[in-house]
Amino acid sequence: MANHKQAIKRHTQSLKRNARNGYFKTTCRTYVKAARLALAEGDKGVAAPAVQKAVAMLDRTAGKGIIPKNRANRVKGRLMGQLARL
Repeated sequence: MANHKQAIKRHTQSLKRNARNGYFKTTCRTYVKAARLALAEGDKGVAAPAVQKAVAMLDRTAGKGIIPKNRANRVKGRLMGQLARL
């Protein structure tokens, strides 16, 4: 554990940031998983809103710098490609 006041503050801030970022990462994974399951069913009416929610969450998470923008774009591209093939 850190001994200096500044190091203690940085550690506290990193714990808060880690908790906040963890929420966004897990929520993002949940939306992507729901979209993939909806795509697997094959019903475009169900899959389109699920993919739209997942894309919005990926954009939000990448915009905050929690996940890399290229990863978000890759996942979005794959989801949209699968939706287009339905």
